[in-house]
Amino acid sequence: MKIVRFFRRPRVFDTALVVVICLPVVLGMISVILQGHTRTALGAAHYLVGALFLLMRRGRPILVAGLVAGLDVVGIATQIVTSTNVPSAIAFYSVGRYTAGRATKVTSAAGFVLYAAAMEGFWRLYAGPQGGWVAALFAVAVPVGVGQLVRLRTELNERSRREATEAAVRAERRRIARELHDVVAHHITVINALVGGARATLPPEQEVTRGALESAEQTARQAMSEMRRLLDVLRAEGNEGPDAATGVGAERLPTLIKEARSAGLPASLTVTGEPVELPAAVDHAVYRIVQEALTNTRKHAVSARASVRLAYEPAAVEVEVIDDGLAKGAGAPGFGLGGMAERVALCGGQLSTGPRPEGGFRVHARIPLERA
Repeated sequence: MKIVRFFRRPRVFDTALVVVICLPVVLGMISVILQGHTRTALGAAHYLVGALFLLMRRGRPILVAGLVAGLDVVGIATQIVTSTNVPSAIAFYSVGRYTAGRATKVTSAAGFVLYAAAMEGFWRLYAGPQGGWVAALFAVAVPVGVGQLVRLRTELNERSRREATEAAVRAERRRIARELHDVVAHHITVINALVGGARATLPPEQEVTRGALESAEQTARQAMSEMRRLLDVLRAEGNEGPDAATGVGAERLPTLIKEARSAGLPASLTVTGEPVELPAAVDHAVYRIVQEALTNTRKHAVSARASVRLAYEPAAVEVEVIDDGLAKGAGAPGFGLGGMAERVALCGGQLSTGPRPEGGFRVHARIPLERA
């Protein structure tokens, strides 16, 4: 199998093809030279030169067809050869196989006219057989047609494989959606119900606890809402990505800041520049960066205050989240910062994170709008 895969490489296959079609001719050429048949040897040399052109047939099929056709016309004009040969057929097959549309038609028509003119003119001049245009038609149309059929079959097979892959991806997305619905959504619903029940049984004087439970209940409802949107995206058959459909973006940052305050994190938001409608991927990335940064501040910092800055520039958008808290200590590494980096990289931007010299932590992302 390794040998088969090796010879399926385009350069290896083309080199092997040239060697196979040239080797018998080289041996015959040596024989006729030793016998003193000079004209026959010239015909063999003509064949070998045309075969060498085939090494470029995949990358430059039209050029190869032109070189081989020109060489054939010279050979017919000088009576070295009287018709086309194997390199000619392979060259025009490559035109049909590796080109399409107008290029194939123009090249085929030019090749037919060139061969027909050469064969008709020089065959008549040397009192040879008539019907050169028929021979030219077969010399060009048949290999080009075969090449077109092979190309069409290859494209159909590739399309079938691509459709099968896309169908498998859609099936996997639906399976994931079912798993999320059956597991995650169920548990969130249970948590929401338990929190609501606990809040309803509290005495009137426990307002702080009641407020915390109300915040937890609201967060659970929001998680369920986003989960439903995500399930809709996973079940969708269209081409819209999940980032475009989860419904979160820069315009929801004030709500996010308010939720952070409700959860006990003093936070503020500053927006500079003229707000513009961001591309869906950038809009989603901005929201998730701020969300993850605030979550990390709540989890890993003590007595922290967070400040969020969103800056709209003519060609980019910047988002910065800084806090002044003290780190709680090394914990298990998470995936939040890695997820931020992936989102920013997908949008063509740059992300920098790390401790601040004056204390606290800083997350800064700059995303160019023209590349998003």
